[in-house]
Amino acid sequence: MRAAFVFIFTIISTLTYAQRNCMSADYNFGHINSLTTKQSALHAKNAVPPRDTFPGEIITIPVVVHILFNSQQYNISDQQVLSQLAVLNEDFRKMNADAVNVPEVFKSRTADARIMFCLAQVDPNGRPRKGIVRKQTSIQSFMGDDAMKFSAAGGDDAWDTRKYLNIWVCNLFGRSLGYATIPGSEADKDGVVINYDVFGTIGNLRAPFNKGRTTTHEIAHWLGLKHIWGDANCGSDDVDDTPQQKSYNFNCPVFPHMSSCSPDNNGDMFMNFMDLVDDGCMNMFTIGQKNRMRSLFALNGARNEILNSFACDSTLATGAPLPDTIAVFQSQPSVNLFPNPVQTVLHVQSKDGFILDGSVCVLYNAMGMQVKKQTVFGENATISMAGFSAGVYFVEIRKAKSKQILKVVKM
Repeated sequence: MRAAFVFIFTIISTLTYAQRNCMSADYNFGHINSLTTKQSALHAKNAVPPRDTFPGEIITIPVVVHILFNSQQYNISDQQVLSQLAVLNEDFRKMNADAVNVPEVFKSRTADARIMFCLAQVDPNGRPRKGIVRKQTSIQSFMGDDAMKFSAAGGDDAWDTRKYLNIWVCNLFGRSLGYATIPGSEADKDGVVINYDVFGTIGNLRAPFNKGRTTTHEIAHWLGLKHIWGDANCGSDDVDDTPQQKSYNFNCPVFPHMSSCSPDNNGDMFMNFMDLVDDGCMNMFTIGQKNRMRSLFALNGARNEILNSFACDSTLATGAPLPDTIAVFQSQPSVNLFPNPVQTVLHVQSKDGFILDGSVCVLYNAMGMQVKKQTVFGENATISMAGFSAGVYFVEIRKAKSKQILKVVKM
């Protein structure tokens, strides 16, 4: 009897795990759908003159991908990131090859949203920098509590959410494949979270979610779309050309798939990106969904400021580049910096058997400009920071072919 129970439980668990689980509706239910007064004031202070979209304009959204890894299993490659961007540009431009699978009765409703995505080439400080941030973390798996969005909680702080779409790729606890904030959410949390093994089309991926459609689905939430059933029994997604349906669909239904509130014999539009079917069975946005997403970029729209972002063009960078390994720590640093924050004198002390003698210490400011350089003689060193303005600095320790970079705060 016990063996039979274990077998049945295993089957149920496997089937459940193979179904898409989007956490966006639950996440956003308890969050305020408007900017706080403080955030609004901050936006007003830093705002540039708004503009409306041009007729037929292809809106380009700069993307920064924060890769958080506790082990190399979660440290996905640049190629995997680029494969996901390729999927997004196909899906939002109706250039996906599987668009031919849209049933004939729905083809007249399919839309090219005229929205594209680029990997950022300039960081928020104007420095030329590829929009892939890698950060080793002590957190093995993240909950849906936004910890991955804050460095202090083991994650990584967002780049300016008025200018970038932030995507955090990490190991999510439980069944959720990802979740997204909705327009008007808190600025420091705004963006999309995706599980590492459903991001892109190459790498260590989990079938049937290996075609990059989880990210398409979640970014559409970020662009204001609801689930097609409106997250209620026979609910509304506030889009006129998506037929009402009773609830979500899993796996790959056979067309037509009817439900109790189907308005006609065509049944559910389960192949829409906003249902919960497998990656290989979703393939379309509608004209109404396109209009809803693009409305966010109109004057006074929640995503309007992105139209003024130049982060896709590295030629418009205004700052010097950071050291090329600034965001990557494959192992623990072999020196200590103290005190940190520092006022006048920073001490550099070797640890774990590292021989500091003969190393070169280079100090960079927050703009990536070298402000000091000195050679270390002995096993300890001091760096005078008297006279430097308050802010973030980076200390690079070079010796032979090794290099490590640590952050220090000047008070």
